[in-house]
Amino acid sequence: MGKLNKTDREWQRELSPEEFRITREKGTEPAFTGKYWNTKQEGTYVCRCCGTPLFSSTTKYDSGCGWPSFYRPVSSSVVEELPDTSHGMVRTEIVCHHCDAHLGHVFPDGPEPTGLRYCVNSASLELQTQEKTDEETYP
Repeated sequence: MGKLNKTDREWQRELSPEEFRITREKGTEPAFTGKYWNTKQEGTYVCRCCGTPLFSSTTKYDSGCGWPSFYRPVSSSVVEELPDTSHGMVRTEIVCHHCDAHLGHVFPDGPEPTGLRYCVNSASLELQTQEKTDEETYP
């Protein structure tokens, strides 16, 4: 699957102003304010912009940082790592491989088995759950 290329105008029509600021302009939501920072619900976290599956709830953990944290993506091919020297810091930015949406950053202070902490903005994600509707449960 190739890269998804849209103009800023197209993204602005599809995303809220906050989602656009974070995913397309490399913004950050305040700690402990995002929709998923403390969510324990099971499912798959997909890219808010393109729907690519990025992280499983089974790899989510409470890092205490105030953002959703994961110790690995669902596949090494779905998240790209880029050098980030903004704000006088040296960090590693993570973006969606398919649409280049800014997700957050990865740090080498996570738990085993990877030792990594993928620190992700809630506004960059959408949680898809396996919950069934009554119609599916009781045919």
